[in-house]
Amino acid sequence: MTERTLSIIKPDAVGNNHIGEIIARLEKKGLKVVGAKMVHLNEQKAQQFYEVHKERPFFKDLVSFMITGPVMVMALEGNNAIKEYRDVMGATNPKDAASGTIRADFATSIDENAVHGSDSKENAEKEISFFFKPEELLSRTR
Repeated sequence: MTERTLSIIKPDAVGNNHIGEIIARLEKKGLKVVGAKMVHLNEQKAQQFYEVHKERPFFKDLVSFMITGPVMVMALEGNNAIKEYRDVMGATNPKDAASGTIRADFATSIDENAVHGSDSKENAEKEISFFFKPEELLSRTR
């Protein structure tokens, strides 16, 4: 089933120049970039995006980290895109991430873990619309 998911390459991975390597892994998994842009979140936007975690103890640190530099946001499309992307991302804590996953190879800690990915179809739709207008998403025709 073709679906879409959101990917964020976080400030740590952007700062360490891993954008191209991460996108190459996504494409090798059959995921297609249908929208992409680099943004530098301000505190308000980061708080809005991560509002679901507002009551969690890590919320403040997460917001502070996400505004430290630009991020690369992408809408990805493919068969079972949410699961496929989460598989290639690896576990949230890079120490627990399987060898060869993005987080195992590029993340430095559970707090600076290189990438974000939607965890459900509902959240994917909400997260993609947070960053992209419908006309900024271009289905691949070739």
